[in-house]
Amino acid sequence: MSQRVQIFDTTLRDGEQVPGCQLTTDEKIVVAKELEKLGVDVIEAGFPISSPGDFRSVVEISKAVRGPVICALSRAVKGDIDAAGEALAYAKYKRIHTGLGSSDIHIQHKFNSTREKIVEQAIAAVKHAKSYVEDVEFYCEDAGRADLAFLAHLVESVIKAGATVVNIPDTTGYCLPHQYGERIKYIFEHASNAHQATISIHCHNDLGLATANTLAGVMNGARQVEVTMNGIGERAGNTSLEEVVMALKVHKELGYETGINTQLLYPTSQMVSKMMRMPVQANKAIVGRNAFAHSSGIHQDGFLKHTLNYEIMSPTDVGVDKSMIVLTARSGRHALKHRLELLGFVFEKPVLDELYKRFLDVADIKKEVNDKDLVELAREAVVA
Repeated sequence: MSQRVQIFDTTLRDGEQVPGCQLTTDEKIVVAKELEKLGVDVIEAGFPISSPGDFRSVVEISKAVRGPVICALSRAVKGDIDAAGEALAYAKYKRIHTGLGSSDIHIQHKFNSTREKIVEQAIAAVKHAKSYVEDVEFYCEDAGRADLAFLAHLVESVIKAGATVVNIPDTTGYCLPHQYGERIKYIFEHASNAHQATISIHCHNDLGLATANTLAGVMNGARQVEVTMNGIGERAGNTSLEEVVMALKVHKELGYETGINTQLLYPTSQMVSKMMRMPVQANKAIVGRNAFAHSSGIHQDGFLKHTLNYEIMSPTDVGVDKSMIVLTARSGRHALKHRLELLGFVFEKPVLDELYKRFLDVADIKKEVNDKDLVELAREAVVA
């Protein structure tokens, strides 16, 4: 039986922190409704104490979205928690996400504190958040660089204080996959009450390992993943929602499932990209323009013989209409013949061979040959 992995989407909080990607409250509501249709379990709607606009956005999203849990971020500070609790007043399902640093680097150089005081502050924050909501998530910031024994102690302490979810973030994108997986495993082995809460993972992409680290965390017991559409987020970005979801779907042997309607991944990606004015790179996994495009002759030939030769998932699985055969100077005769036949032209040897030579001349000049170019070449071949 498959194990359910909860999808915690922070596109509207961590993702929106990207310079130039800020949204109005009305725009955030549009995105939140699309995330609800997509099937995410939790929407982190904002950081209420940070600005009147963010406070208002959490309030309005709480009113507009009724399916997912609505989550508000706070620091482990009473005023932050109060603002989060007030902003969530209209939410059907509500969660406060509070926390503070867990690594010695953060404890000493960000908080000018000690491990003992951090634990005390963490416990107090969780207990105060519980006065507003039953569902409290605690984040151990920079857990990727934290001392393991202290991290386990902190996790155990906040769960005892009432935390229902504990987030183990690789805030700086420092960990390698095996290291991050071992951290999650260590927590389950050394925090005596770890199984009484949901262990969550929140990875950044500074070394390009966010998705790999997230999957390593899941395989070591975490059951909530914190992600963003298109992987947007601070610095090099957050873990990509679409990558994690499709990795779990493609690798059914792992035994995990999510509640995501994967056929809405591409349209949701496009909508977020447009509204946040953040283009999706062409070679982005799952939702990039070239994710289901084939231009190499060897690949095109294999794909046309059987799609499984070069595609591990169907484009329709993620909401893309079909794969693309892109005709370039790297394309072979098989791809050319296939495209011509789609346009209504059937050629056999030696006419096809001659036409292919002319096609390569055009491709060397134009880089990519479109259907209009092909029709012109085909008509010339017919006349000849």
